[in-house]
Amino acid sequence: MTTFALRAEQALLPGGWACDVTVRVEDGRIVGLGGEGGTPVGVLMPAPVNLHSHAFQRAMAGMTERRGTGSDSFWTWRTLMYRFLEHLTPDDGQTIAAMVQVEMAEAGYAAVCEFHYLHHGVGGVPYENRAEMAQRVVAAAEVTGLGLTLLPVLYMQGGCDGRPLAGGQLRFHNDLNGFHEVLEGVHAMAADAVLGVAPHSLRAVPPDALRAVAAMRPGTPVHIHAAEQKAEVAEVLGAYGRRPVEFLLDQGIGPRWCLIHATQMVPAETVALAQSGAVAGLCPITEGNLGDGVFDGVRHAGAGGRIGVGSDSNVLISLTEELRLLEYGQRMRDHGRAVMAGPGGSTGRALYDAVLAGGAQAAGRASGAIAPEMWADLVALDGRAMALEGRVGDDLLDSWIFATSQSVVTDTWSAGRHLVQGGRHVARDQVEAAFRAVMARLRGVM
Repeated sequence: MTTFALRAEQALLPGGWACDVTVRVEDGRIVGLGGEGGTPVGVLMPAPVNLHSHAFQRAMAGMTERRGTGSDSFWTWRTLMYRFLEHLTPDDGQTIAAMVQVEMAEAGYAAVCEFHYLHHGVGGVPYENRAEMAQRVVAAAEVTGLGLTLLPVLYMQGGCDGRPLAGGQLRFHNDLNGFHEVLEGVHAMAADAVLGVAPHSLRAVPPDALRAVAAMRPGTPVHIHAAEQKAEVAEVLGAYGRRPVEFLLDQGIGPRWCLIHATQMVPAETVALAQSGAVAGLCPITEGNLGDGVFDGVRHAGAGGRIGVGSDSNVLISLTEELRLLEYGQRMRDHGRAVMAGPGGSTGRALYDAVLAGGAQAAGRASGAIAPEMWADLVALDGRAMALEGRVGDDLLDSWIFATSQSVVTDTWSAGRHLVQGGRHVARDQVEAAFRAVMARLRGVM
């Protein structure tokens, strides 16, 4: 059993900021506040969950920014992604996932929801162990120590018309029986890990299968891509007579659900989604990179909605940039400032509180607060960094999110595992060396 204590100069507690706080941890969980001693840290906060990641896409970062002969869009980006998939092996997948998790921990995330849909070999040929690729994500987490909510993805068809998958998509395909085999093959996860499910989208999973897959893991998270692109909305509307979020709401989705992106909603959908208790999973960097659009955060928050952030395509892994871009998107659309904050409130605090709670809910993880019985998912900042020096409380959060591009994360703990020390992941050297080797090979074949 691991037992330790931290003594923070400033700490963000459920009741607000406090000074000179001791946090005691046993067996990965916070067991109490107060007492003597403890390892000194500067600014201590709960560490959020990255609620949406496709780890393998990190190896594509920067490779899709050259415009083709026509107009570029999400759909042309997707074609390049399928071509890239022709070269990825299980070993590659594990190596890339480990590198991504190292970078996430260094950015201040304590856990990730891995939306995992790369299941089979090239051409869609299943591996002898149907859960091979899912187990490689678990193996990466064993190396890095990052908390994991694994979300194997059901991907059955190429569109609402039921057309078969082709090309790179074949590596994603499962029917319900094959998908069940994937779930059954995932084992030996860490005590704080969670296994949920993810029907990919309404384009990829027909309505009857949508209900079936959600029933395979009762009480665990269900994530789905929804209303990311205008063409997707038009396709679902034409097939089912309802917009994607409207259709999902009619299925009775609730707090165990997380709708990823939801950038193409009408106001009534936005309010209804907020009232459902489901989490909106926002990925502002990727949504900007792919031209998805801007989530209606002000309306959603005004209706009591829940949000979290994720790095999705992992083109850039930065917690603060996700939060900053989320707010700036609202400002540019609404021509205002501090739009996600309440009257008289801190924008940074409003954003951070929201993603702590929403990320924990979406991950099915007992985290998001420095409080007894919670996992010790913690992040420490260097309060003496130039951008933060002399700042206290919410002013410090605002400065971290909006006023520095430097990493000021000194330490990250996931379920008490001390992953980042002195700003660097403890396994970075070995993970980075393996990642560089994979990238050298991929550059040679792409």
